[in-house]
Amino acid sequence: MVDFDLTDEQRLMQKTAHEFAEREMRPLALEYDRKGTVPWEVIRKAHALSLDTAFIPEAYGGGGIDSTLTHVIVTEELNWGCAGMATGLIGAGLAYLPIIHMGTEDQKKRLLTRFTGPEARLGALCLTEPDAGSDVANISTTATKDGKQWVLNGVKRFITNGGIADIHVVFATVDKNLGYFGIRAFAVEHDTPGLKAGKVEDKMGVRASHTAEVILDDCRIPAGNMLGSDEKTAFYGAMKTLESSRPLVAAGAVGIARAAYEYALDYARKRKAFGSPIAKKQAIAFMLADMKTKVDAARLLTWRAASMNDHGLPMNKEASMAKLFAADMAMEVTTDAVQILGGAGYMKDEPVEKWMRDAKIFQIWEGTSQIQRVVISREEIGEL
Repeated sequence: MVDFDLTDEQRLMQKTAHEFAEREMRPLALEYDRKGTVPWEVIRKAHALSLDTAFIPEAYGGGGIDSTLTHVIVTEELNWGCAGMATGLIGAGLAYLPIIHMGTEDQKKRLLTRFTGPEARLGALCLTEPDAGSDVANISTTATKDGKQWVLNGVKRFITNGGIADIHVVFATVDKNLGYFGIRAFAVEHDTPGLKAGKVEDKMGVRASHTAEVILDDCRIPAGNMLGSDEKTAFYGAMKTLESSRPLVAAGAVGIARAAYEYALDYARKRKAFGSPIAKKQAIAFMLADMKTKVDAARLLTWRAASMNDHGLPMNKEASMAKLFAADMAMEVTTDAVQILGGAGYMKDEPVEKWMRDAKIFQIWEGTSQIQRVVISREEIGEL
C-alpha cells in the first residue's frame, strides 16, 4: 500500500509555511498585486524563518532538507498565500539549483553561502531569450574566453528577479553550431560591469514578483564563475534544473487552485439565492465537487513525481505530467471560482480574480503545457 502520511519534519514545515502564508502573505497580497512591486518586507521575514534557504545543503549554511516532497509541500502553502510573492522566493531557488547540480565544491561554498547569510538575497535563472525558451539549444547569448575571463553578450527575457538578483545564473553558448554541447552556465554577480537591467515587465498576474530583461553587454566575469568543468555539464544542469523544478511549479498551481476552491466553497455556503445557500444548488455543488477532485488529483501527481525524485528514480515524464495537469487544472478551478462568485468574482475586491490571473502563467513558464505534452508523448512512444 502507498503511504501518504507525512513525516514529523514535513508536517512542521507545512505548518510553518501555512502560518507564514496566512499571517504575512495573504493580508498584503492584493496590495502588492495592485502596486506590482517586490514585497521586500515579506521576503525578509521569510528569510528569517529560512523558508527560502531550507533546501540548501547544511554545508553551505542552508537547512539541509533534501526532500523534493517536502519542497513541494512548502511551495503549495506559499502559493496558497500569494503566487507573486512565492515566485520571488522560489526564483532564488531557480538560481541555486543549477549551482547545486553543476557547481564545483569551491563554487558551492562561495556562491550558495551568499543566499544563506543574514541578509535576504534573491537569485535569478537567466535561460529564456526573445527567440529561445524551451529550445535551450537555440540560445544566442554568447560566451567568449578572454584570458582568465569570460565575456558574455546577449539579452535574456522574462527573467524572475532579473536585474535585482544578487546572483544571476546565465546560460550562454560558446559555439551555436555545437547545439546543446556548446551551452555553458555562468554565475554573474549583481555588481558585475556589463550586467544591466532592461525592460521591467508589466504582467497580467504574479505581479508581486519582479520580471525583467537582463542585458549582458561585454559582461566580464572570472573564469572560475563558469559552473562545472566539461561541455556536458551545463546542458545536463539546465535540463536537471527544469526537471526538478517542474514538481515545484505543479505544487504552486495546486496552491493557487486550492485557495480558489476553498474561497468559492466558503462563499457558496454563505451566499443565498432563491431561499437557500447556492452550495445546495446542484449546478454549484457539482462544480465544487469537480474542483476538489481536480485539486487532489493534481497534488497526487505532484507528490508522485517528487517522491520518485527523492528515491533516485527517473521522473522526467512524471514531472511533466504533474506540471501539465496541475497548470491546466489551476486555470479551470480559478475560472470556476470566479463563476461561482458571479459578478463579485469579476471585481478586484475579491481575491479569486487575482488567482485566475496568477494561474495563467503556470501553463506557460518552466515549459508550456504544449511542451509538457511533447515530453510525455516522446517518453511514451519512444523511438519508432
